[in-house]
This record gives sequence, C-alpha cells and structure tokens, in this order.
Amino acid sequence: MSDRSQITIAQKAAVSLGAVGSTAPTDLSPLLGTEYHEVGLFTPDSLGFNTDPSFEEVRSHQSNYPTRRFQTEDAATLSVDLQQWNGRNFKAVYGGGTIEQVSVDPEPKVYRFTPPAIGAREATAAIVDLQDGPKKYRRIIPVSEQSEGVEQTFEKTSESILPLRLSVLGGDVGDAWYDYTNDEGFAPEPVGGP
Repeated sequence: MSDRSQITIAQKAAVSLGAVGSTAPTDLSPLLGTEYHEVGLFTPDSLGFNTDPSFEEVRSHQSNYPTRRFQTEDAATLSVDLQQWNGRNFKAVYGGGTIEQVSVDPEPKVYRFTPPAIGAREATAAIVDLQDGPKKYRRIIPVSEQSEGVEQTFEKTSESILPLRLSVLGGDVGDAWYDYTNDEGFAPEPVGGP
C-alpha cells in the first residue's frame, strides 16, 4: 500500500561519541548525559551508514546455480565529515592520541596533538540521531573504531573537514548496533497477520 508518510528525509541529524562502556540511552530522550559529547557541525551530505556482509556459496554438480548460500561475516561503517576542529574531534578522527599544553607564556597558549602509536588506537561508542518532523530515529553503536587513514585537504575556498570513518566492532555480549524509533511504520504486525 502506498503511504507517503513512510518517506523519510533526515532534516536534522546529530552524531555523539562516548567512551566504550558508556551507558547507552534506552529511548529517544534528547538528553544523553555527560558520558557522550556531540561532534558538532558536519557537512550536509556526508552522514552515512553502510553494511557489508560476506557470504559463501555451496555449489553442486546438479545445478548451475548455488544450492546454498550462508553468511560468514558482517561489517558496518559509520561515516561523516566533521567541520569543527577541536581536540575531541581530532582524537576521534585519528583514533585517539594525546593533547598537551606545551606553553603558557606568552599568550596565546600552545597545545600539541600527537596521534596514537601503532597498537594504541582507542575504540569509541557512537550515537546517531535523525529527525524528520515528529519521526525520530536513534542508532546506537556500542563499540567502533576509526579504521581508515585520514585524508585532509586545505583549500582556500572551502572548509577543511575531518573525515570520521568508524568501523563497527562486535563482541560476545550484546548487539553490534541497533535502533530506536517512534515511527509507527515499525510497529510489529499482529501475530497471524494484519
């Protein structure tokens, strides 16, 4: 059945990061608490989430087509191009690192950012909030890690962005990622059909 109310346009979006193990929200409340911080402004067309499952196929002599297909792996990536330069965003984009103040006098103060050494990358928790009018969606990613190199350009006529590419990591407890929504189109169908 055609229903144009089920077309979704992410008119507002926010990305928040926190330490792995931070208490994830269990609803759509706008208040995330102090365990998470918003990354701030990002480019309007850069926010995306991609899944990339892997499959193997069983071939049989009696068929020109696979006779069975089974999933062997799963993968997912959150990507967004950050516009705001600050210490938290640099650490998120480079997978960790350290920031220290190296001078006090004369003003202004000078700070040093050092990216993480090999083997010292830090995982992070992530939350993506989307809103389309009254419809809200929240994606929770308990554990992720910056998994790509950082390519920055410094153009005279446009802002320099920080490319955040978080690969979802799994574990032996809980879901690798999951969503909350108030969209009635997601309501489970009654048992036995409509």
